[in-house]
Amino acid sequence: MKPTRWSWLLPVILAAPPAIAADAETPATTARPAAQQSTEELAKAAQNPVADLISFPFQSNTNFGFGPSNAAQEVLNIQPVIPIHMGEYNIITRTIIPLVWQPNLGAGQSGTTFALGSINTTLFVSPARPGALIWGIGPVFGFPTNTSPAVPSAKWTFGPSVVLLAMPGHWVLGILANNVWSFAGGGSQNVNSMLIQYFVNYNFGDGWYLTSSPIITADWNAQTTADKWVFPLGGGVGKIVRLGRLPLNISLQAYDNVWHPPVGPTWTLRAQLTFLF
Repeated sequence: MKPTRWSWLLPVILAAPPAIAADAETPATTARPAAQQSTEELAKAAQNPVADLISFPFQSNTNFGFGPSNAAQEVLNIQPVIPIHMGEYNIITRTIIPLVWQPNLGAGQSGTTFALGSINTTLFVSPARPGALIWGIGPVFGFPTNTSPAVPSAKWTFGPSVVLLAMPGHWVLGILANNVWSFAGGGSQNVNSMLIQYFVNYNFGDGWYLTSSPIITADWNAQTTADKWVFPLGGGVGKIVRLGRLPLNISLQAYDNVWHPPVGPTWTLRAQLTFLF
């Protein structure tokens, strides 16, 4: 791993997915439809991964400095979040459907590959009426849905996932982590990878917030330390707006990968539009 230039990019105060202020007597979510919630409620409800809120994010990740030619890779993640009520607990289903555009990396190849990547789904079990510390725990599944060998992986994967967060005052602070292993599927390369996403939001009035939710990854099967880690720093800004009665969460963030494999990417521009129901 090696550091890259990052002095221009200060780690801005961080963020992630949907939430509502909570204490021991107040649930972190609300049964009211999103259209009836205040802007301040929605701003925090859009930052809690286990909120009782249906959301439909479209997240664009443009990765610069990708591959030996330092080209750009685009990954559009479609990420529906649907809660299921089970008495004193909720099951929060979080699915990521990646669509990938990237330059062909083979020797002598040109052009671009477009493919569906591996879909993964997490099932978080979380209290319907959490205390000051909000938690969720459950399995994460990966499916070999990739439509091109250029976009890994062709493996079935499985592992544990956990999220912890708190929402004191204007803040939303938390961490999400998982590790997955492959257990079946094609290809010779097994999967053993970790993901850690810490997040902190600071919410202002009128739906504005500062955000940073970098995604740290480790490939435990990588042959060298230089190929193992991706460690980004950065952040951005977001706002809750309304399209008629439909609330939308819009954010723009930038992350410099201060450690990354030699083939990159070196930095990422992340734009997200989330429909809140």
